[in-house]
Amino acid sequence: MKQETRGNVCVFCASSANIDPRYLQAARELGELLARGGWRSINGGGAVGLMGAVTDGALDAGGQVTGVIPKFMVDKGWCYDRLADVIITADMHQRKQTMSDMADAVIALPGGVGTLEELLETLTWRQLGLVKVPIIILNTMGYYDALLAMLQHAIDEGFMKPSHNQLWCVADTPQDAITLLENNKPVEFESKY
Repeated sequence: MKQETRGNVCVFCASSANIDPRYLQAARELGELLARGGWRSINGGGAVGLMGAVTDGALDAGGQVTGVIPKFMVDKGWCYDRLADVIITADMHQRKQTMSDMADAVIALPGGVGTLEELLETLTWRQLGLVKVPIIILNTMGYYDALLAMLQHAIDEGFMKPSHNQLWCVADTPQDAITLLENNKPVEFESKY
């Protein structure tokens, strides 16, 4: 029998393996902290990189993890064999929608274009009112500084409303991300239109 969780936290993150080990350490720590806090981790189901590290941290701490992965990735052998709970989707679009539908919160770790695309699409959905979950950007070693500056530039130039900087929260450490998750309060921001 599976224990009840406090909710599902969708973790967007890289599947890249050739990265600074401090990114992997922070991802593993986040997985551990989510598990210890009673949160189920939802991620892309991959075995390597930050995805695998989050899964390992959560499972090793006795937590629950659901991997959501497209069939073509399963066919390529990219699904992590430690995962007992796997949802196989038809394609990448269904994967993102499934993860979004399951999420009570989102935490974005460092990653490449796939992670950036997931984060920015979720921010767009939040801006449009299609999702209402908290979005936490885990800015490990300042990884997201340039993106955060770009988002501020979009606000400064009038492409986003000043209140849209409340669409996301920024954490510097995994513990900061958990603190933001557990102290989340709904915020109001102006409609884009």
